Amino acid sequence: MIHSDSKRFIIVLSALSLGVLSLATALQAGVGFGSRGQTVGGVVIDAAGMVRTATVEDRQEIANLLAAANQPLPGELREAAGLRMVSLKGLQNAIAASSAEGKPIPAEVEFLAGLQRIEYVFVDSERNDVVLAGPAEPWEMREDGFVVGTVTGGATMRLADLAVALRSVESARQEGITCSIEPTDEGRLRLQQLMKRVRLRPGQSPVALEASMREAFGPQMIQLSGVPTSSRFARTLVAADFEMKRVAMGLTPSPVSDLPSYLQMTRSTAQAKNANPRWWMECKYDSLGKSKDGLAWKFSGQGVQTKTEQDIVNQDGSVRRGGVDKMAQRWADMMTESYTELSRKMPVFSELQNMMDLTVVATLIVQERLAEKANLDLSVIGSETDALELAAYTTPKAVEPHCSFIKGRSGWVVTASGGVDINGFEVVENQVTDPTTDVVRREALASASADHWWWNK
Repeated sequence: MIHSDSKRFIIVLSALSLGVLSLATALQAGVGFGSRGQTVGGVVIDAAGMVRTATVEDRQEIANLLAAANQPLPGELREAAGLRMVSLKGLQNAIAASSAEGKPIPAEVEFLAGLQRIEYVFVDSERNDVVLAGPAEPWEMREDGFVVGTVTGGATMRLADLAVALRSVESARQEGITCSIEPTDEGRLRLQQLMKRVRLRPGQSPVALEASMREAFGPQMIQLSGVPTSSRFARTLVAADFEMKRVAMGLTPSPVSDLPSYLQMTRSTAQAKNANPRWWMECKYDSLGKSKDGLAWKFSGQGVQTKTEQDIVNQDGSVRRGGVDKMAQRWADMMTESYTELSRKMPVFSELQNMMDLTVVATLIVQERLAEKANLDLSVIGSETDALELAAYTTPKAVEPHCSFIKGRSGWVVTASGGVDINGFEVVENQVTDPTTDVVRREALASASADHWWWNK
């Protein structure tokens, strides 16, 4: 934030409203596995990693995908299930069969039979299998490109994201899975210098300054670690971070009545002139339940929470961490409390919840050697193979700034930093013995289908 006593308004200088990043990539028969298309929802990321509005031709691509994706689902996939089991062994066999026949991966495989969350992981020693289990729904592609369940509207899990999670466990161990959209030190300094020179006449609108402020502040840089930056997984992290900032700073209306923008909350408050709020989303799970023999595991908890701290801007434009602002903490708590409802209204947050689940599941499988306990080779999904070639997209590198103006008690330029931090190892280390998990495991495996790789309890 940059203070100027002569201006009585609040300027929100943040990333451009780029619907693209927040829209799920359309993964349908042949799209998402080996595809190189760069269109995501309503925007396009160009070869330089910058975002632009989709053209008529780009939007036609989404329309074609929509028509292809919304085909009638077969059999029981048309019905919701309180607990659906997905066999990783059977899933790999289905992938290998499609590859051998030269056919695209079926939609039911790409969308993991409609899984919405993962609540259990079972080791099936008798069948040499590892089984994922959770609620499932029929799915459809919305006009904006999100693929969601038809009952709750939550984002449907993706095979591509599971593969990235399994393939990234070791890199995540080294550097963590993180995403951040950050202003540059040079941009902060240029903006500070500009605002020191600017004076508004009484009644003059600050909108006239927008072009100068945007030019001074410059693009905000996207930083990613722990997963391939060209993956759909990485784009989802960027999208969720980006949309969180838009909601917080009032650049897009909050769809949840109990979650006003941070800007609205601070409208009548005075704030430190060199402090910026920083928000990020990280894992939020209860203790991981496990059976005595370690063959059944239970996940519970929302999966995502919002955290905050202050960035203190130095005179040279660099930043240091400086405690927590009470109002920013209140907004973070409100977003955490509203997360379930928010994720139904803005599916990008449901997508992030799925990334959290899949990361924790992949970490559990590797850390507890579940595939080895089952004598299961997971290389088709867990390694780079010809049978499962993941799509590569242009790496998102930067977003352009835009401004929003609201009258306030004093003059501030507000910027938002933060990101996403997924620490699956921390979740997996928090374990408690839960005898009920083995009961659920026995019942789930007893109902296994000999003819199919997924089944309902």
